[in-house]
Amino acid sequence: MASMFIKHRVADYARWKPVFDEHEPLRIEYGTVGHSLHRDADDPNVIIIAFRVNDLNRAKEFAGSEELRAAMERAGVQGPPEIWFADDVEEKRY
Repeated sequence: MASMFIKHRVADYARWKPVFDEHEPLRIEYGTVGHSLHRDADDPNVIIIAFRVNDLNRAKEFAGSEELRAAMERAGVQGPPEIWFADDVEEKRY
């Protein structure tokens, strides 16, 4: 398993979230199998999403896709997102 992380600022979380939710089928199509969503503790319009992915190459295709760019624009993402990828080593819940 692997992960893709996206961090970006949004103009308005309430405007951003419905676009994020409606975009789920496309994420699944690109091999995303789950996510966790986070808001910065000091600035709730800074969003961090940790996606679980089956295939890093497909995740990279998704990250560079026109569909993602258009959805971010429609959702009010401000500026370019930070996107990075990682091979999962360990996951533990307490």
